[in-house]
Parts: sequence; C-alpha cells; structure tokens
Amino acid sequence: MKLFIAGAQGMVGSALARRFARESGVTLLAPSRAELDLTSQAALDAFYARQRPDVAVIAAAKVGGIHANHTYPAEFIFSNLIIATNAIDGAYRHGVKRLLFLGSSCIYPKHAPQPMPEDCLLSGPLEPTNEAYAIAKITGLKLAQYYRKQYGVLFHSAMPTNLYGPGDNYHLQNSHVLPALIRKFHEAKEAGRLEVVAWGTGSPRREFLHVDDLADACAFLLRLENPPDWVNVGTGTDVTIRELTETVAAVTGFTGRIAWDSTKPDGTPRKLLDVSRLSGLGWRARIALRDGVERTYASFLAEKAAGTLRA
Repeated sequence: MKLFIAGAQGMVGSALARRFARESGVTLLAPSRAELDLTSQAALDAFYARQRPDVAVIAAAKVGGIHANHTYPAEFIFSNLIIATNAIDGAYRHGVKRLLFLGSSCIYPKHAPQPMPEDCLLSGPLEPTNEAYAIAKITGLKLAQYYRKQYGVLFHSAMPTNLYGPGDNYHLQNSHVLPALIRKFHEAKEAGRLEVVAWGTGSPRREFLHVDDLADACAFLLRLENPPDWVNVGTGTDVTIRELTETVAAVTGFTGRIAWDSTKPDGTPRKLLDVSRLSGLGWRARIALRDGVERTYASFLAEKAAGTLRA
C-alpha cells in the first residue's frame, strides 16, 4: 500500500509517519512543504499523477490558538479551504482508493450539547474566535462526504479533539494552550521567576488527546470496511484550564504562583467530544493526560537541545 500523508512534517503528520512506519507492506509518501505545495492544485495534481498513492491522509492545516485564529481569520479560512479542496478533489480525479480527512472538534457549535455528538454539526452558531478555521474544516468534511455519496469513493473524516505531543508549536502567542503553557512554565523556572500569568479565568473545560493516540485511531479507521462519514476522536474526559495549568506547572517543576488574566478571552466554555461512536467500533485512547504531558515536556527539552523546536 502506498500511503500519502499530507502535512507529514507537522505534529500530526509526523505522528502518522511514526505509526505507519511500523506496519509492513506500507510505502510512505511524506513530502515536505518545500517538496510539495498543497495550496497549488497543479503541484498536487502532478504529485498524485506521478506517485499514484492508494490511500491519502489529509493532516495538513494552518493551525493556531485563540490569538492566532482571532488575528488572522482570512489566512486561516483561505489556507485550510484550498488545502482541503485541492487534496480531496485531486485524490478523486487521480484514482486514490481511500482518503481520510482530519478535521477538528471546533467544527461543532459553540453551545453544542456536552459531550458533543457527531450529529450536532451545523445545529448552531460557531465559536467566533475560531469560526474561520472551523468553516474550512467543515467544508473539507462535507467534500469527503459528498464525494463518497456521489462517486462511491471511500472518503471519510475524523474529528480529533485538542491535540498535543512531540513536534508541537511552542510559540507563546500563536500556539495552542498546552504547548504555550509548557514553554511559559519552563522559561519561568529557568529564569527563577516567582509568578506566571495564565490567560482567561481558568474555568473553561477542555479535552486533550496525545497525537500518538490520534495516529493509532487513524490506523484503526483505515482498517474499517465501512467507516462512518465522520467520527469524533478523543478521550471522552476533560479538565478545566486551571487543572491543566497546574499539571503543566508540576511537570515542568515550576513552584511559583499562577496569576489569571481575566481580560484575555476564554473561548468556548466547554469542548468535550462524545466518543461513543468510535468506542463502539472498538477503539479507545490509551495515553493519560499526566503521562502525555510528561512525554511532551521530555520531547520539548529534546527538541530545544537539538535546535529543532518550533517556537
């Protein structure tokens, strides 16, 4: 099987490459961004025509936290729309037998029932701070669904919850909350600071999935003969941002005070996925949050020492 991983250099794509490298009979096609511009339809068409992958996993995306999504909405909707449309339509036209598109839990309405089932999609307004990204991901999901419906191709999607792990982006403003906290507390500890300021009130609840668990879930879904059009991928449990912050502080060894800046936005009050559909199919996450944060901090230190940290 020739497996194309779009976005193979990112956190998710790297985890997928690690996961599928262990499987016999799989030839990985994992071009870097320099080797393949996913925003260019001509470049992607030429790649599909030349390499003829059997399976494609579309893990490429322009991603970021609340600040990045709120500041650069035009870039987030354009980049993610063009990647999804080029990759999915190109796969169909070049005879790719199977495609898995990776979305995000932010596709669901801001005030969706908790935990959020797959069928609450498009049932209410989105969270304004990441609406642009969510619309692009919904479009990708629907493209896969409608290509499957109209053309009979086995294109389907997975909606992961908040992800973290090796290869994450640790930019203090544009990254997601967990990697930003790891860097913030590490640098505070190294500098001997007595206080770290965290954004918001700490009250929102979030679910976190280690990226290696997501990669395992993708391998599971690609083995199913008749997968759902889209399925949630998460742990089924959540924590408050305050609890997460205290966990990261403990793992990094920071012993000072945590102050909360309530002038910063909290975002959606709660985001917990209903994972009963996927668990009913036979898959569950294995990596507990504390264990995952410890692994991620170890990879942060290793990447920092090697000069490969994305910051």
